[in-house]
Amino acid sequence: MNSELMEALTLLEREKKISRETILEAIRQSLIQACKNNWKTEADNVVVNIDPETCEYEVYAMKTVVEQVEDELAQISLVNAKMVDSRYELGDVVRVNIKSREFGRIATQNAKNVILQKIREEERRVLFDEYRMKEHDVVTGVVQRYFGKNVSINLGRADATLSGEEQMKGEVYRPNQRLKVYVLEVKDTPKGPRIQVSRTHPELVKRLFEEEVTEVHDGIVEIRGIAREAGSRTKIAVWSNNPDVDPVGACVGVNGSRVNAVVDELHGEKIDIINWDENPALLIENALSPAKVITVLADPDEKTAKVVVPDYQLSLAIGKEGQNARLAARLTGFKIDIKNETQARESGDLLEYEEDYYDDYGDDYSEEGIWPEEGAYADDGIWPEKAPYEDDSTWPEDGAYEGDDAWPEDGAEDGVWPEQEPYEGDGTWPEENEEDAPEPSADSQDSASGEDGEE
Repeated sequence: MNSELMEALTLLEREKKISRETILEAIRQSLIQACKNNWKTEADNVVVNIDPETCEYEVYAMKTVVEQVEDELAQISLVNAKMVDSRYELGDVVRVNIKSREFGRIATQNAKNVILQKIREEERRVLFDEYRMKEHDVVTGVVQRYFGKNVSINLGRADATLSGEEQMKGEVYRPNQRLKVYVLEVKDTPKGPRIQVSRTHPELVKRLFEEEVTEVHDGIVEIRGIAREAGSRTKIAVWSNNPDVDPVGACVGVNGSRVNAVVDELHGEKIDIINWDENPALLIENALSPAKVITVLADPDEKTAKVVVPDYQLSLAIGKEGQNARLAARLTGFKIDIKNETQARESGDLLEYEEDYYDDYGDDYSEEGIWPEEGAYADDGIWPEKAPYEDDSTWPEDGAYEGDDAWPEDGAEDGVWPEQEPYEGDGTWPEENEEDAPEPSADSQDSASGEDGEE
């Protein structure tokens, strides 16, 4: 009997992950309950000792010596006590062994039920603890069957439910198909743990990259943001904590081996991997990949951004049914307004950007002798070269016009030079590439201003 019990305990421990101590405690409680049922009493004087190594056990009751017995399990007559040991007197406590084999059928059945109930409770607790640790992680399961719109997924020791809302669009699940799913939630119920899984959650992509990319798993490369439309396209922004590691290259792998493994698991879902940047404008520009961007004006406070793209890139930037722009907005957290170059110039958005850009970088352009773009001013479309005016090659000088340091004045775009007195007392303008040019006549002055094209 003891060998059979030990074998059963070993089997339960291996298959159900239930510890031997837990089962032995269940047996101990069942024997105590069987004694109470056999003698129909609620006395708490029954003691059960079980050796965990050999599974040897003994059951006995601590009975009080009385003259007249009212409770057979709790009391013993003085005559019977004297038969055990003649030294016992009234009021003494006698240890009396109980033969569990003599229990009636009902008491035995109740003991069995107590053991089974304890095993079921412990098995349910072990399963709940096991899968609760896997919550918000990826597990591999096997498709069992459809019930309604839901799919039953066997995870090994428990079944999970893949609801219709959590299924990828266009996916068809076949029985015995192996599938990786993201564990959304694990709840404890009287019938066992109820596990909800997903194939559409953005974290599924992140966990798959952690499995495929060592740098992501080790924390060298971080996935800072994910925007996903399950079954169609996903954008992820990555950042490297090691300057010698390219985050995008690490996630793509040699010949795309790493990202292709994730794409295959997601059944062909496209994945765009971009570099994360703390600068919102640069992050938005990266997020709109593969479209090329001319400029981004981002407002971090309002979480809005104006983006200008070349005319031929507008449809690519927006994407099919607005998908590319929508995913970029989710990834960055900005509301993005995309315009092509023509629309931006007409609305003034591009002009606003150019003014800000020239204010920030104007000195760099003036040092190169190119200011502003060719054809913007002057009849020949060429801006004066360096050092034609003033020794320091700076153009224009602070305060050259009306003290507002602005260049050029209104009307310059039409090729008309303001009739002000920047350098000469008579308001004339030096000829091109001549620092000490002779004072021009009125006719030559008109020619330089663009009103007459002849010398």
